Amino acid sequence: MRKRSLIGGLLASVLVAGLPAAADAAVSPAAKATTAGVTAPAGAKHHWGPVRSAAGHSGHAAADVWITDFGAETFAVSGTLRDRDPHRDHCAYIRARFHYVGGGTGWAQPRSTCRPNGAFRMSSDGEITRVDVRVCVLDRGRRTTSSCHIDVIRAEDIANWPR
Repeated sequence: MRKRSLIGGLLASVLVAGLPAAADAAVSPAAKATTAGVTAPAGAKHHWGPVRSAAGHSGHAAADVWITDFGAETFAVSGTLRDRDPHRDHCAYIRARFHYVGGGTGWAQPRSTCRPNGAFRMSSDGEITRVDVRVCVLDRGRRTTSSCHIDVIRAEDIANWPR
């Protein structure tokens, strides 16, 4: 019994002593990938940039969008969603529509936030040729979206990135 506690104590001290190095190694590839001072979400490679809901409303929704490579088996859209609407019941809303290599499309589950900032991540079920990123203002009371804007992102759009 005493032998187990001694081994457990030694193992714990070795693990704790090795944490800073292990943490740096685990974080370094994704956290250090930056574009113009903006840190990429884990796994993201390309910074598409801001996508903002359409004009015609007193406030707006905005998303800072990052994407993975189109050649990947699972494509991901991630980033930060921002609610910039002064109305209490209006929130930021984002959704992605994936166009698959074999044909057909599929919608990701929508994400929304009523806070100033919120992270999001949406991924496809297979390899895609195009993704439509839709950012809107969400009216929670009516459960409707308005002032929507769609950015179409294709592989050829980012073929020579980073620029």
